[in-house]
Amino acid sequence: MQKSYKTIKSVVGPLMLVEGVQGVTYNEFVEIEQQSGELRHGKVLEVKDDTALVQLFASAQGLKISSSKAKFLGRGLELGVSPDMVGRFFDGMGRPRDGGAPIIPVKRLDINGTPINPTARDYPKQFIQTGVSTIDGLNTLVRGQKLPIFSMSGLPHAHLATQIARQASVGDGEKFAVVFAAMGITNDEAEFFIREFEKTGALAHSVVFINLASDPTLERIATPRMALSAAEYLAFELDMHVLVIMTDITLYSEALREVSAARKEVPGRRGYPGYLYTDLATLYERAGCIKGKKGTITQIPILTMPEDDKTHPVPDLTGYITEGQIVLSRELNKKGFTPPVDVLPSLSRLKDKGIGEGKTRDDHSGVLNQLFACYASGKDAKELAQILGESALSPVDKLYAKFADEFENKFINQGFYTNRTIIETLDVGWELLRILPKEELRRVKPAHIKQFYAPEKA
Repeated sequence: MQKSYKTIKSVVGPLMLVEGVQGVTYNEFVEIEQQSGELRHGKVLEVKDDTALVQLFASAQGLKISSSKAKFLGRGLELGVSPDMVGRFFDGMGRPRDGGAPIIPVKRLDINGTPINPTARDYPKQFIQTGVSTIDGLNTLVRGQKLPIFSMSGLPHAHLATQIARQASVGDGEKFAVVFAAMGITNDEAEFFIREFEKTGALAHSVVFINLASDPTLERIATPRMALSAAEYLAFELDMHVLVIMTDITLYSEALREVSAARKEVPGRRGYPGYLYTDLATLYERAGCIKGKKGTITQIPILTMPEDDKTHPVPDLTGYITEGQIVLSRELNKKGFTPPVDVLPSLSRLKDKGIGEGKTRDDHSGVLNQLFACYASGKDAKELAQILGESALSPVDKLYAKFADEFENKFINQGFYTNRTIIETLDVGWELLRILPKEELRRVKPAHIKQFYAPEKA
């Protein structure tokens, strides 16, 4: 039931206090109407007795509380969804920002979503091809998985995000879409994303939400939920396989901390609210597969680690919730390698479920493990050469050191505009393994060595 009140007591910063309310609930959507007819919006943060604390979505500048009234709409913030959303740009509140006509919604969804019943979840087991060898070949992404990218300040994670959005696919004959959410970005970054999506044609199968750094803090908190609500509609009602890319989760968490400080809550680690883990889980756990539903939601959240610190609360808590991580390397970036993925600390815990015969290729598992092992041995050999000199290395150690250099140059350094199929990725892997004698390939089946190692396959 909608109720209006002219009992606005005070406005301090983005917070407004309304007295004498009845039946108001947490997260309820609020319209603030001024005498001039101008509308502003907010949501209920806290209710105590007959007093409601409302967080405004926009600045309170110019708001006259004596003549304004607050209308509580009896519902949470909603997103109007439609198949026509695909191919459009929206702001952080779901309003068109591409100059096109407003979406005529088929239905309206509460942006907080509905939790998936654990017994209704299906196990992720189908491969998603991103076209990036370090992900497809070594840390395979599976439909329904949550696989974050851990980046650092100054690294090109925005380029990697658009590369994945541009190249990702799930196979012939299956409906696929990308939902892209950018939070707290600058105007230059927004222009980059818009230009990349339009220039490369990725927009044709994408829904893009962009929240700028100059936009209200509360809008930044709503943006990923808007994107996930759109993804749930496309996946579970239109039977599409949806890849959700969200950047930057650290800026989203900063917005949470700002709101928490405004509410004078007791801070947790590094000033973040104590419920940061729970809040992040409400985003990440909206990925998955549901029994009886054809569609799936896969997430690639991207976050920057402040001071390159993996123990920072945001990457630390993200790691507890998600199934692995892709880590970017500052050292590889300095060498000019793109994308600068550090494969040794990277991990996809579900990779074994999405590879093999009928999904990628039957030699994938062996090639994956062998490349990891050989690259690790090659890094060790190079470190030993720096300490003792190259003359101290055995002939096999020298081959491993050469393998590490070639692996970085050919496998990792593919560029942001090279789209490799999984077959091409595995073939590049075999090309590198031929640097080593067959006797060193202990993690690959002899039948696969016979089939792919032979010189005629080179």
